[in-house]
Amino acid sequence: MKIWLRALFAVLALQGMVMAPVKAQGELALLESYIGDWRGDSALVGRDRNEPFRCRLGVAKGNLGRINYTGRCTLVNATLSISGTIAFNEQTRRYEAAMSSNAGYTGLAVGQKNGERISFDLREQQKDRAGSDVRIGARILLVGNSSITVDFEVEFNNSGEVLKASVPFSR
Repeated sequence: MKIWLRALFAVLALQGMVMAPVKAQGELALLESYIGDWRGDSALVGRDRNEPFRCRLGVAKGNLGRINYTGRCTLVNATLSISGTIAFNEQTRRYEAAMSSNAGYTGLAVGQKNGERISFDLREQQKDRAGSDVRIGARILLVGNSSITVDFEVEFNNSGEVLKASVPFSR
């Protein structure tokens, strides 16, 4: 009887090892479904008047089970560039994202999956050019293979001023 139980546990363990890569490939296929060119329009809110905020986002297949993204958003007087990677980490069984920008912002986040949504919250404290504290954040929301939304937020701690933009992207 003990030999039979050991054999059963061995078969179940082998099935688990065989199924894990298939699941990870499913997770990779989900990420790869976002490959393509995306565009979004919004407004930067928080000053005396809203400023148009237009963005492009390119998502491409990367190495080692990752997707890479690069984006550029234009305002009246500035351009924001972002780039990063999103991957499914098979060892930890979670989605992970990294982002950097031409504004000196870098962030890492673990994706929270809820149904067809994967949400990444990237937050960082930095100093502005005058040496004052600034809180910078970005939230990337992937929804059902057909939608990407990126929320940007900057809070200037000295003045309390908060600038926000929520950009819905479509292909």
